[in-house]
Amino acid sequence: MEETRPRKGLSVPVVTVLDEDGELVEEDQRALVRYVIQDGYGADVVFAVGTTGEWDHISNQTRQRVIQLCSEEVAKQNAQLAGRTPRDVEMWAGVTAQSPEETLENLDLAIACGADAAVLAPLSIEGIDDPVRFVAREVADLLDARTRRIPIYLYDNADIAIDPKVPHIRTRQVKALSRLDFVRGIKVSAPRRVLGHYTKAAASFNERGEFAIYVGDAMLIFDLFRPRRGPWGTLVEHWNRWRLQGELPAGVVAGPANAMPREWARAWQVCRAGDLERMREVEEVLASFREGTRSTSGRRTIACLKRALRLLGVIGSDAVATGTPYLTRPDLDRFDEVFAEVRALAAARIRAPWVSVSESAGAVAVEREGRRLA
Repeated sequence: MEETRPRKGLSVPVVTVLDEDGELVEEDQRALVRYVIQDGYGADVVFAVGTTGEWDHISNQTRQRVIQLCSEEVAKQNAQLAGRTPRDVEMWAGVTAQSPEETLENLDLAIACGADAAVLAPLSIEGIDDPVRFVAREVADLLDARTRRIPIYLYDNADIAIDPKVPHIRTRQVKALSRLDFVRGIKVSAPRRVLGHYTKAAASFNERGEFAIYVGDAMLIFDLFRPRRGPWGTLVEHWNRWRLQGELPAGVVAGPANAMPREWARAWQVCRAGDLERMREVEEVLASFREGTRSTSGRRTIACLKRALRLLGVIGSDAVATGTPYLTRPDLDRFDEVFAEVRALAAARIRAPWVSVSESAGAVAVEREGRRLA
């Protein structure tokens, strides 16, 4: 673990594929992992059992099985892609559970399954009054007792915090946790103002320079990386970045990338490059998809992601867990139309090879066309 560095790029928090009875559909879960990897054109990280994976609406037994399946499938894909891509795809396991005991069980399982890292949301675990102490004692003791240690990434999301009065991990707590050699970063699902607290402080979080910030509100990357011009040109752009954002994020955790992994990989690529023209093209597509996940009753992101994956033929069931907002007609029919329009827009604005394809759609043909156009 000591030789690892925080992984940069696109992290896809995969949905958990369930049938109508709420049981895990194992083969479809594996197919989803293959789909988001996109033969090396998609996810840099497959993140299992995160918020998009409905972690708080499924049993801990199901959480553990998803971690096992995703770890196995990522390993298979890396073996097949060996020599064809510059680096392996990583598998990060969401280990958060309702109790500290189950959380530690999940972490132990993630280590045994060969996960590359674990993601922990300490404010979402019941019975933990001091997140720093929990990580520095219980988590550290478990890692110390194992021959294989993996990095831990913190997860900050007010929507899943137990205490609404404490929606975010305090920066002083993050700074204390960053002193632990196994804590390598934090995923922040929050508005730009809250994200800014972490990015500005990131440089002082530890001395190793290995603590990474990951954007959880994925569309923010267009704002964070958009070139800002002024009378002094590039000088003003760099000054604004330092003043407003501090350390730039190392990656983006994009739930919508379940349905559009290549498009989101392209978004991260052009945002990092500051390519304003292509940023606008990709942003138009992804904003259209985001708007399409709104129904008359509000946002239905997870239900829409599963529906999109079913329309693509990646999975056979778009059922959501009990407690997750679901789609009903006419919203379901409207989303079907919107997703078809988004796919057409992606083909027109982004073009191959950065338009996602399912296994049945012929990835080889799309990649060949992309090389021809390059």
